[in-house]
Amino acid sequence: MISEKIKLVNDVLGYPKRQSSEHLYTCPYCNHHKKKFSVNFERNVYKCWVCDTRGRNIRRVIRRFGSFNQLKEWDKLSGIVDHSRLEFDLFPEEVTEQEQIISLPKEFKTLTGKTSVVDNIPLSYLQNRGIEPCDLLRYKIGYCSEGDFEGRIIIPSFNIDGYVNYFIARSYDGHWMRYKNPDASRDIIFNELNIDWDSDVILVEGVFDAIFAGNAVALLGSTLREESRLFQHIIRNDSSVFIALDPDAEKKAMKIAHTLLKYDIEVWKVDIPEGEDVSSIGKEAFAELKKSAVLMRDNQDWILKRKLMSL
Repeated sequence: MISEKIKLVNDVLGYPKRQSSEHLYTCPYCNHHKKKFSVNFERNVYKCWVCDTRGRNIRRVIRRFGSFNQLKEWDKLSGIVDHSRLEFDLFPEEVTEQEQIISLPKEFKTLTGKTSVVDNIPLSYLQNRGIEPCDLLRYKIGYCSEGDFEGRIIIPSFNIDGYVNYFIARSYDGHWMRYKNPDASRDIIFNELNIDWDSDVILVEGVFDAIFAGNAVALLGSTLREESRLFQHIIRNDSSVFIALDPDAEKKAMKIAHTLLKYDIEVWKVDIPEGEDVSSIGKEAFAELKKSAVLMRDNQDWILKRKLMSL
């Protein structure tokens, strides 16, 4: 079994140099010219002796740098994880809790497909914010021209089964109250239906940020609490997390990173330029910023604590 895993990692990282029980590869994170990326297959750990990237699950390396088929093969060699048992052990109270389902406003009108003259104002607002037709379709964006949510863009959130569990109502007509959201719990995973937990999961502030970031979850003004549904899904899926909050939310970002690192989650921090957010810089610019994200490590724990104290 281990020999097959070694062959699979060799296919992903290249031919290694053997040193005792370790296999030394070129580091895929820092690309140092010497083979300093140590993998111990018996202990299921890895560490780069140059950039200090480390982890206790080789699957993360396969997921990040291998193909989908290679990841499936690794999972096959590793056996099937009993996720239901993991959920019971880590979060016993959450397993039996009924998930929230709500209704969209009865005046909701979709902006996908054929539109009318009445639709021009909300469409113009969205176009000015850089929203494309494919975004309208993917996120099922609409609006209300009357009722309690008159003059507001409606962006629904769908749970994994396709039911609406929340929605954002953003003014497009200059109303002083920019957001008027439903009287419902925000302990949801916004648009969980669209999230790929095997890819990088990006944490952002708002829904428009999530649209521009890609595989992203909007925190909706909240932080990431250990008892929240989002946090539990990240832990269960061992997802790699990119934190891309607004520059003025540095303290929140550091707290989230500190919490995730305690659970051995791979955490990256994307630095958004001062005075900007993900939606204002655009999809292409954010994709470039994401490439230069900083990997947060266990041995940075003391740095996080110092930053939290100084903010």
